[in-house]
Amino acid sequence: MKFFSKVFSTTTLAIAAFTLSSVANADVIAERQQKMKTVGKSIGIVGKMAKGQSDFDAAVALQAFVDMKNAAVDFETLFPDGSGEGKTEAAPAIFTDRAGFEAKQAKFEATLEKVTASEPADLKALQASLGEVGANCGACHKAYRVKKN
Repeated sequence: MKFFSKVFSTTTLAIAAFTLSSVANADVIAERQQKMKTVGKSIGIVGKMAKGQSDFDAAVALQAFVDMKNAAVDFETLFPDGSGEGKTEAAPAIFTDRAGFEAKQAKFEATLEKVTASEPADLKALQASLGEVGANCGACHKAYRVKKN
């Protein structure tokens, strides 16, 4: 009977640990998805300005870039081992090429630091800033994102 009790206890602990890990992964996935939604919303704001679909407003553009910068801070920490499963678009390469992923993230943060140093002077400056930010987004998404259906 003691044997079955130990097996049951060990099994129960393993299931509990797996469940806690799954919950933690779901939380981190939700957090990184929320940050990506913030970046996407901000890109939309400055993208409409850059295309002439909304009026250029330097203060609004700067705030959108600041929101992106704030969302990007420590973003790479939201990909702990094991968090590539579930409802996520994180590519396996994030976990197998951590150095490359972190380098792209650092470049994105550096670009946002640069573009948030001051308001864009005019539409042309906004377009240039958006081009730099967008290039970083695209490079990371190409290498480290898979589109789930």
